[in-house]
Amino acid sequence: MKKNKTASDVRSKLEEKGLDKQEIQNILIEDARTGLSVEALKRAISNNLFYAQGKFPEIATRHDYYMAVSYAVRDRILNRWVGSVKQYLNSKNRVVSYLSAEYLLGPHLANNLINLGIYKQVEQAVKELGKDLDWLIEKEIEPGLGNGGLGRLAACYMDSLATLEVPAIGYGIRYQFGIFEQDIKDGWQVEDTDNWLRRGNPWEIERRELNYEVKFGGHVQHYTDNNGKFCSNWIPDLVVKGVAYDTPILGYKVNTTNTLRLWKSEAPKSFDFQVFNAGGYNEAVRQKIVCENISKVLYPNDEQEEGKILRLQQQYFFVSCSLQDMINIHLRQGDKIHDFHQKFVVQLNDTHPAVGVAEMMRLLLDKYMLDWDDAWDITTKTFAYTNHTLLPEALEKWDLELFGKVLPRHLELIYEINRRFIDKVTVRFYGDHQKIASLSLIGEGPRKYIKMANLAALGSQAINGVAALHTDLLKKTVMKDWFELSPEKFSNKTNGVTPRRWMVLSNPQLTELISSKIGEGWIKNLDELKDLEQFAKDKAFQKAWMEVKHDQKINLSKKIFQRMRLTVDPDSLFDVQVKRIHEYKRQLLNALHVITLYNRIKQKPEADIVPRTVIFAGKAAPGYKMAKLIIKLITSIGDVVNNDSDVNKKLKVVFFPNYNVTNAQKIYPAADLSEQISTSGKEASGTGNMKLSLNGALTIGTLDGANVEIRECVGEENFFLFGLTADEVENTKANGYDPYDYYKNNPELKLAIDQINEGYFSHLDPDTFKGLVRSLMFDDQYLILADYQAYVDAQEKVAETFKNKSKWAEMSILNVARMGKFSSDRSIRDYCKEIWKVEPVPVKLEN
Repeated sequence: MKKNKTASDVRSKLEEKGLDKQEIQNILIEDARTGLSVEALKRAISNNLFYAQGKFPEIATRHDYYMAVSYAVRDRILNRWVGSVKQYLNSKNRVVSYLSAEYLLGPHLANNLINLGIYKQVEQAVKELGKDLDWLIEKEIEPGLGNGGLGRLAACYMDSLATLEVPAIGYGIRYQFGIFEQDIKDGWQVEDTDNWLRRGNPWEIERRELNYEVKFGGHVQHYTDNNGKFCSNWIPDLVVKGVAYDTPILGYKVNTTNTLRLWKSEAPKSFDFQVFNAGGYNEAVRQKIVCENISKVLYPNDEQEEGKILRLQQQYFFVSCSLQDMINIHLRQGDKIHDFHQKFVVQLNDTHPAVGVAEMMRLLLDKYMLDWDDAWDITTKTFAYTNHTLLPEALEKWDLELFGKVLPRHLELIYEINRRFIDKVTVRFYGDHQKIASLSLIGEGPRKYIKMANLAALGSQAINGVAALHTDLLKKTVMKDWFELSPEKFSNKTNGVTPRRWMVLSNPQLTELISSKIGEGWIKNLDELKDLEQFAKDKAFQKAWMEVKHDQKINLSKKIFQRMRLTVDPDSLFDVQVKRIHEYKRQLLNALHVITLYNRIKQKPEADIVPRTVIFAGKAAPGYKMAKLIIKLITSIGDVVNNDSDVNKKLKVVFFPNYNVTNAQKIYPAADLSEQISTSGKEASGTGNMKLSLNGALTIGTLDGANVEIRECVGEENFFLFGLTADEVENTKANGYDPYDYYKNNPELKLAIDQINEGYFSHLDPDTFKGLVRSLMFDDQYLILADYQAYVDAQEKVAETFKNKSKWAEMSILNVARMGKFSSDRSIRDYCKEIWKVEPVPVKLEN
């Protein structure tokens, strides 16, 4: 093994070259900034502890050391980061701008160590300083800048863009308070503030010089200029300043380091001295509070009008800052505004940033004084739109009066965009009033509203779904008329996940085992996992594979005990459903199966039933009462099952609180069974299904979202399929679906529902779950009862298969081997080739 050079070794070599003391000192300082040897890293960590934080080892806390290590790692990223920015600015290559209201990045430190390829060196350096790297990594507070799959997908895409050396900037909001911290008290979800910035963020750099004004409210004045051109002047009630905070996003073992630029809202003038001097102490800081509220919290509750206004303000705020920033970058390079779309392509991650279409038009028309046709041409060549949902209620709509109150100029522009569009549509579909109304940007009703999905579709060059089934259903249902109007715009881009975080980082034992057989190339080319197939029947490899899985189950068992004081058996089948709590995701179906297993064990304790640990995790939106009631039911079932000595040796129920990226990294590697049981036709894609499969879990699922493609890839014999198809779901509903018929004709189902209804799981209080039972029995819109028996049958097949350890190991290995398609690298390559038309730009660093 090559010996790491110490500072004295380096000094001796430099003295031999005849350098003076100051030159030698400068080189040693630079080595502490960029050197990758253990000795250089130790000096860097010690320097950061002292110079950046004013601490010395005797008084330094665990957090102080975490910060010192993080700064040392960030220093080693900066040269790549600056080099990437220089390369992009000096090239004519197109840059991808990803606009997303959510980014669930997860903790940075360990991920950056993986991508830099210096995990072992830093681990040794920290050890020689008397600390443990894993102990420090656990100290990091993750940025909770997202709600679920949308934000996790955005994080994966940023990782892949950098790894593939594609010039890109991610834009979003620097929420002061992220997705809430979830606790469970008396079985109920309790939300607490996620103050993720409370102890500082070593990964971001504040760019106070990068700030833009964003207007809200007020009115619009119209006038004709000296050239006879019709002009508009927006006079706002409120002006907010957006300040940039940049985080480096490092590619895996490449120089490319892209930027995630998040905007913080501030008041242009935070303190009115004149008002304060006159005695208006509270009024003097009122504007500061109002402005800062915009980036204060992720997705404020919008049940009240004030919440709706704040949410719209958030969306417009980050979109306006981002577009102004892109235009500023473009013009500073000496390029013309007319060529903007040749430099930037802007991807709308769902409808949250869809107001960008109107904002782009406002900037081009009102600030840069382009004529309408030129502005619209640039706009429609700039944007592309990803749709993430088939649920009509999830396609954003804004009350027209409220929208006009917040963004009066944009309301005018949307009306004008719509007028010109409807004139053309009317010619094409003359007499088809229903189709014309469907395509209109304005929805009619008791209160008119703006359809943001329509604005995104009209203003974009491309529209894509996120799984083959989702895209197909998109064309047939919620965007049918748009597909008939512009079929050339539509394509599918199936989601993917990054193997760096979700395998290399979260499951290092499995990573090492795979690499020992097929090399490390799969980490950047996931298709190489195919080479594992030759070992699927190898008994020695199966044994090693299942030992890795068992070790991960032991690790998770320890976490469960630490968090919940609940002992679970690592030898049992770990049955995992981790995702947002939502009726369409059907955690209720899983809960009914748990009750059925419980009843079977109670009735026949001696029966040969495979021991099972059913693990749930996920957050319910604070205002989603039914989702919260589902959590209460799951925890109540767990209370009964886990404390029943007749049952708890064969069955345990876990609700793991505060599901986030950190906890997901512990759960995925330990899962035996992946629950992907949403009602067919409701899930757009899913990414948890991919992460679980990549970590060796077998899937029980419906033909929904990306499940369809996962099953095609892994083989139908390695997938536990059940349930109605999307077409069958619609036909069942159309033919008058009556859930009560399923209830009365299925004894096990009837018993489970009766137990819930009669208070068996709620201390004999029959009122606790009345609403839930009523929903199941008389308004089962997600066909839980219709799919119940097929699900129970599939679970029996799961249990039988799990008894055959060799067979289960073979299926698990094949699942991983055939998941190459589901890398976010493949997704990004598809976007680059078919939508963005961008090429990789390798970054060369200056010596």
